[in-house]
This record gives sequence, structure tokens and C-alpha cells, in this order.
Amino acid sequence: MNVFMNCNKEDNMKKILVIIFLLVNIFASAQNQRHSLNWVSDKTFDEKVTGYSAYDDHDDHDVIVVEFYAEFNKDNAFKDWAKIDKLDGVKYYRCNISNSPKLKKNLKIRMAPTILLYIRGDAYIKFTAKAGLDLKCPIDYDKLVKAIEVVKIESQY
Repeated sequence: MNVFMNCNKEDNMKKILVIIFLLVNIFASAQNQRHSLNWVSDKTFDEKVTGYSAYDDHDDHDVIVVEFYAEFNKDNAFKDWAKIDKLDGVKYYRCNISNSPKLKKNLKIRMAPTILLYIRGDAYIKFTAKAGLDLKCPIDYDKLVKAIEVVKIESQY
């Protein structure tokens, strides 16, 4: 029997609005999962970036890009991470430096954002925001793509 037959028009409209609301939320959630950012921390950095297990599935990536990020400076974070993460042979991670004091100290991260390029566990290139009031991202998409290409070539030798 039809659910809507025993209800008045106002009840039917409420049910339709609830269904539409649920569908919109499901669609939005699916969109967010498709473009979700990968995070690393003090606990996961070795496993995902520098450890041997980070490169076990060599078909997935050769270069790992890590952005050291600060919530207070989120407006200056690298904006095109989703495009970088889609490049062949590249994996992109972000690390919140306020939650990862060991990494901040060990890697001498003084400014956020700072971006490091790794290949097979070794850091090759470091881009750091310049000191000042703006702390802008030190690199744009095109320059990062060129740096990734250089790292891939240089690491072959």
C-alpha cells in the first residue's frame, strides 16, 4: 500500500522534503569522500612517507608530496592538492604541524606552509614560506609539477 495515501498533503510535502534533504546530503558526502585530503602525523609519517611500506605498492606512486600546514594559516595552504594527487606516480599528504611536534622539530619546519618532496623515503626538495606577515604558499601548481618531474629524473641516478 502506498505510504502517501493515508497522509494529508502537508504530511506528504514534509516527507518529500526529508527525502530530498537526505539525497542531497548523501550526494554531498560522496563528493567530499572523492576529494578527501590524506593526512599524516607523528604517528603515521614513517609508515606513509619515509618507511619501506610507503613504497611497497610502487605502481601507485614514486613521489610523495607532504605539505606541512597550520590551521591559523589555512588560507595560504596549497590549493591544488587534489590535482597533484591525481598525477601519475604522485601521492599528496598534509600534516598539521600543531598536532605533530616531533615532525616539526625533526624536519626543522619553521614556517607553514612548507612543502617537501620525497622519493623512496628521501626528501629531495623543500619549499618554505618566507618569513613575514603573509606566510603565502611558497609554490604554485605549475612549479610543483616541474619540481616533481625533476625529482623523478634526478632520483633515477
